[in-house]
Amino acid sequence: MGKQTQDFLDHRLAQWSGEQRLVLGANTYRAFAHMLASADPDSDVRDQWVTKMRHLPTTVVSNTLREPLDWPDATLAHVSAADVVAQLKEHSDVPLRSHGSLSLNHSLMAADLVDEVQVTVFPVISSTSGTEPIMAGAADFDLELLRSRTLNGGIQELTYVPTLRK
Repeated sequence: MGKQTQDFLDHRLAQWSGEQRLVLGANTYRAFAHMLASADPDSDVRDQWVTKMRHLPTTVVSNTLREPLDWPDATLAHVSAADVVAQLKEHSDVPLRSHGSLSLNHSLMAADLVDEVQVTVFPVISSTSGTEPIMAGAADFDLELLRSRTLNGGIQELTYVPTLRK
Protein backbone atom coordinates (compact mmCIF):
# COMPACT_ATOMS: atom_id res chain seq x y z
CA MET A 1 0.00 0.00 0.00
CA GLY A 2 3.01 2.36 0.24
CA LYS A 3 2.15 5.83 1.58
CA GLN A 4 -1.58 5.39 0.90
CA THR A 5 -3.03 4.96 4.38
CA GLN A 6 -6.49 3.44 4.89
CA ASP A 7 -7.70 6.92 5.89
CA PHE A 8 -6.47 8.26 2.54
CA LEU A 9 -8.04 5.40 0.57
CA ASP A 10 -11.39 5.83 2.35
CA HIS A 11 -11.32 9.59 1.76
CA ARG A 12 -10.43 9.17 -1.91
CA LEU A 13 -13.21 6.59 -2.38
CA ALA A 14 -15.72 9.04 -0.90
CA GLN A 15 -14.52 11.77 -3.31
CA TRP A 16 -14.96 9.50 -6.32
CA SER A 17 -18.30 8.01 -5.24
CA GLY A 18 -20.55 10.85 -6.37
CA GLU A 19 -21.86 11.23 -9.88
CA GLN A 20 -19.15 12.78 -12.08
CA ARG A 21 -17.35 12.48 -15.41
CA LEU A 22 -13.64 11.73 -15.67
CA VAL A 23 -11.55 13.49 -18.33
CA LEU A 24 -8.17 11.94 -19.19
CA GLY A 25 -5.40 12.75 -21.62
CA ALA A 26 -3.93 10.03 -23.81
CA ASN A 27 -0.74 9.50 -21.78
CA THR A 28 -2.58 9.12 -18.48
CA TYR A 29 -5.16 6.83 -20.08
CA ARG A 30 -2.34 4.65 -21.45
CA ALA A 31 -0.57 4.57 -18.06
CA PHE A 32 -3.75 3.64 -16.17
CA ALA A 33 -4.82 1.04 -18.73
CA HIS A 34 -1.36 -0.55 -18.72
CA MET A 35 -1.08 -0.46 -14.91
CA LEU A 36 -4.49 -2.10 -14.47
CA ALA A 37 -4.00 -4.65 -17.26
CA SER A 38 -0.65 -5.78 -15.85
CA ALA A 39 -1.71 -5.89 -12.17
CA ASP A 40 -2.83 -9.15 -10.66
CA PRO A 41 -6.39 -9.21 -9.25
CA ASP A 42 -5.23 -8.82 -5.62
CA SER A 43 -2.84 -5.94 -6.32
CA ASP A 44 -3.06 -2.68 -4.34
CA VAL A 45 -3.58 -0.81 -7.63
CA ARG A 46 -7.02 -2.39 -7.83
CA ASP A 47 -8.25 -0.76 -4.62
CA GLN A 48 -11.86 0.43 -4.34
CA TRP A 49 -11.30 4.04 -5.37
CA VAL A 50 -9.31 3.15 -8.50
CA THR A 51 -12.02 0.63 -9.40
CA LYS A 52 -14.67 3.32 -8.87
CA MET A 53 -12.66 5.81 -10.96
CA ARG A 54 -12.29 3.30 -13.81
CA HIS A 55 -16.05 2.78 -13.97
CA LEU A 56 -17.01 6.45 -14.18
CA PRO A 57 -18.20 7.83 -17.50
CA THR A 58 -14.90 8.94 -19.05
CA THR A 59 -13.82 11.17 -21.91
CA VAL A 60 -10.31 10.48 -23.23
CA VAL A 61 -8.81 13.34 -25.25
CA SER A 62 -6.39 12.12 -27.92
CA ASN A 63 -5.41 12.57 -31.53
CA THR A 64 -3.48 9.27 -31.55
CA LEU A 65 -5.63 6.69 -29.75
CA ARG A 66 -8.23 4.66 -31.64
CA GLU A 67 -11.30 2.82 -30.40
CA PRO A 68 -12.08 0.51 -28.80
CA LEU A 69 -10.55 1.70 -25.54
CA ASP A 70 -9.89 -0.74 -22.72
CA TRP A 71 -12.00 1.30 -20.29
CA PRO A 72 -15.68 0.82 -19.48
CA ASP A 73 -17.94 3.71 -20.52
CA ALA A 74 -15.14 5.67 -22.25
CA THR A 75 -15.65 8.11 -25.10
CA LEU A 76 -12.74 9.14 -27.30
CA ALA A 77 -12.53 12.81 -28.31
CA HIS A 78 -10.28 13.81 -31.24
CA VAL A 79 -10.44 17.57 -30.60
CA SER A 80 -8.57 19.89 -28.25
CA ALA A 81 -8.96 19.36 -24.52
CA ALA A 82 -10.16 22.95 -24.16
CA ASP A 83 -12.93 22.39 -26.73
CA VAL A 84 -14.01 19.11 -25.12
CA VAL A 85 -14.11 20.48 -21.58
CA ALA A 86 -15.81 23.73 -22.59
CA GLN A 87 -18.57 21.68 -24.26
CA LEU A 88 -18.84 19.30 -21.30
CA LYS A 89 -19.00 22.18 -18.81
CA GLU A 90 -21.78 23.76 -20.85
CA HIS A 91 -23.87 20.61 -21.36
CA SER A 92 -23.05 18.25 -18.48
CA ASP A 93 -25.15 18.08 -15.34
CA VAL A 94 -22.36 16.35 -13.41
CA PRO A 95 -19.01 17.67 -12.19
CA LEU A 96 -15.92 17.00 -14.30
CA ARG A 97 -12.77 15.56 -12.74
CA SER A 98 -9.33 14.83 -14.06
CA HIS A 99 -6.66 12.72 -12.43
CA GLY A 100 -3.06 13.05 -13.54
CA SER A 101 -3.10 14.12 -17.21
CA LEU A 102 -0.51 16.84 -16.71
CA SER A 103 -0.37 18.34 -20.21
CA LEU A 104 -4.17 18.17 -20.52
CA ASN A 105 -4.57 19.98 -17.19
CA HIS A 106 -1.96 22.60 -18.13
CA SER A 107 -3.93 23.43 -21.27
CA LEU A 108 -7.23 23.53 -19.37
CA MET A 109 -5.78 25.83 -16.73
CA ALA A 110 -4.38 28.15 -19.41
CA ALA A 111 -7.86 28.25 -21.01
CA ASP A 112 -9.41 29.16 -17.62
CA LEU A 113 -11.47 25.95 -17.58
CA VAL A 114 -10.31 24.60 -14.22
CA ASP A 115 -12.40 25.54 -11.18
CA GLU A 116 -10.29 23.76 -8.56
CA VAL A 117 -6.86 22.14 -8.35
CA GLN A 118 -6.46 19.43 -5.74
CA VAL A 119 -2.90 18.60 -4.74
CA THR A 120 -2.10 15.64 -2.52
CA VAL A 121 1.26 15.81 -0.78
CA PHE A 122 2.69 12.54 0.49
CA PRO A 123 5.46 12.71 3.11
CA VAL A 124 8.21 11.62 0.75
CA ILE A 125 10.81 13.28 -1.49
CA SER A 126 11.40 11.48 -4.79
CA SER A 127 14.48 13.32 -5.98
CA THR A 128 16.03 10.28 -7.69
CA SER A 129 12.94 8.23 -8.54
CA GLY A 130 10.64 11.09 -9.64
CA THR A 131 10.44 11.50 -13.41
CA GLU A 132 8.18 14.48 -14.18
CA PRO A 133 7.95 17.83 -12.43
CA ILE A 134 4.18 18.31 -12.35
CA MET A 135 4.11 21.89 -13.58
CA ALA A 136 7.04 21.84 -16.02
CA GLY A 137 6.05 23.77 -19.13
CA ALA A 138 2.86 25.20 -17.61
CA ALA A 139 1.98 28.86 -17.33
CA ASP A 140 2.27 30.70 -14.00
CA PHE A 141 -0.77 30.64 -11.71
CA ASP A 142 -1.70 32.20 -8.41
CA LEU A 143 -3.47 29.76 -6.09
CA GLU A 144 -6.13 30.66 -3.55
CA LEU A 145 -6.47 27.99 -0.85
CA LEU A 146 -10.07 26.76 -0.53
CA ARG A 147 -9.63 23.75 1.73
CA SER A 148 -6.90 21.78 3.42
CA ARG A 149 -7.03 18.46 5.18
CA THR A 150 -4.46 16.34 6.96
CA LEU A 151 -4.96 12.61 6.65
CA ASN A 152 -3.28 9.84 8.63
CA GLY A 153 0.38 9.34 7.85
CA GLY A 154 0.97 13.08 7.32
CA ILE A 155 -0.72 13.13 3.90
CA GLN A 156 -1.89 16.67 3.03
CA GLU A 157 -4.74 17.37 0.66
CA LEU A 158 -4.84 20.96 -0.57
CA THR A 159 -7.57 22.38 -2.82
CA TYR A 160 -6.98 25.66 -4.63
CA VAL A 161 -8.68 27.99 -7.12
CA PRO A 162 -6.13 28.73 -9.86
CA THR A 163 -5.85 32.15 -11.50
CA LEU A 164 -3.59 32.64 -14.51
CA ARG A 165 -0.88 35.16 -13.70
CA LYS A 166 -0.75 37.83 -16.41
